[in-house]
Amino acid sequence: MKDHYRDSRKIDPSRGTTLGDGTPNDQNRVEIGPTPLAFAEWAAAGLALPHLPTMRRYRLDRLTAACAARGYGGLLLFDPLNIRYATDSTNMQLWNAHNPFRAVLVRADGHMVIWDYRPAMFLSEFNPLVAEQRTGADLFYFDRGDGLPRAAATFAAEVRDLLTEGGAPLRIGADKPMIHALRALEAAEIEVHPGEEATEKARSVKGPDEIAAMRCALHACEAAMAEMEAFARAEVPRGGVTEADIWAEMHAANIRRGGEWIETRLLTSGPRTNPWFQECGGRVVSEGEILAFDTDLVGPYGMCADLSRTWWLGDMSARGDMIDAMRHALDHIRENEAMLGPGVPLRDLTFGTHVLRPAFQAQKYGCLIHGVGLCDEWPLIVYPDHHVDGAFDAYALEPGMTLCVEALVSPEGGDFSIKLEDQVLITEDGVENLTRYPFDPRLM
Repeated sequence: MKDHYRDSRKIDPSRGTTLGDGTPNDQNRVEIGPTPLAFAEWAAAGLALPHLPTMRRYRLDRLTAACAARGYGGLLLFDPLNIRYATDSTNMQLWNAHNPFRAVLVRADGHMVIWDYRPAMFLSEFNPLVAEQRTGADLFYFDRGDGLPRAAATFAAEVRDLLTEGGAPLRIGADKPMIHALRALEAAEIEVHPGEEATEKARSVKGPDEIAAMRCALHACEAAMAEMEAFARAEVPRGGVTEADIWAEMHAANIRRGGEWIETRLLTSGPRTNPWFQECGGRVVSEGEILAFDTDLVGPYGMCADLSRTWWLGDMSARGDMIDAMRHALDHIRENEAMLGPGVPLRDLTFGTHVLRPAFQAQKYGCLIHGVGLCDEWPLIVYPDHHVDGAFDAYALEPGMTLCVEALVSPEGGDFSIKLEDQVLITEDGVENLTRYPFDPRLM
């Protein structure tokens, strides 16, 4: 225990004042980040760390380029993930997701202002790209009551002044404004356009440091998966282990490495795997059952690691129909992954997909492939029967996009499902699978 508390000032004293990711080597810093465990594991794996100051500049440049391409004076961001993308700062992310107290204006010239929780305006000061911290974007009824219209008018006036001071047009993209905010902005004669189109496309192409950060997050996720699998295989035979017990191992291992949260509870066992999208609970898991999960994990650096695996628990052989379904799911993701590459139209992926058998069509997954970054992101590639003309037809894959390739093989009325998912990178000349976690040979 003494070694654990050996140095109260440094995350890693051997590195000097700056860590390998370009951030302060100060255990008491405000900025959240990976833990010593994560850094040690990444070093052992030979992973290159991202340089966060460079990554932050890349992201801001993507947002200002999006403004220029659309003639916006700025982007006004309320979504916690867009705020994270712009500033790389966090503040009670899940609470903020349903109580929107933060906002960021990224002006077209790169001037960036954040409105934050009044006692916590210091949380973004580590990033010099954030020019100013303010407060007053908490435009929801719980916080403002009947004073909401006045608060919204004050906020809108500040946005207008910031645009005018920068010589920017009173024309912005806004992602998720509350109704009072939108009405106040329009009353202030600011032309408001839907901003998600701009932010989703800006986020869709990752720079080299974002890709390095994703590799680190995936490594941490797979280490957490390994701990969860070891726990399940050791403890389920002893009896009394619930789905929630197993899923808790994943959460704990993610947090130990500096991960941030897991968005869902998609881990089920036995017959609860069918239909899919039930969430884990108190069911006691037994040997001779399938255990399936989808990580939906926001890991270190805020990067999403969205992987799915299905395991067979126990020393007895899996049923033949389960093995057949597993092989079919593997064919699905492998053949669909083989179609990926720069310049491939999204429409071609939809209509060129590996076709699931009729028995698995009714309960197939909601998409073939989706973008991934700070979370699930644009683009979305759907099955042919879910295609909507014009929704995605104008777009093609680009180098730097990171995607998740999905498979759900789930017989209608059956007592099991197979859920698989890999995370990949579109390169200049093809595709790289970023996922290293093996598929369960007991089901193959």
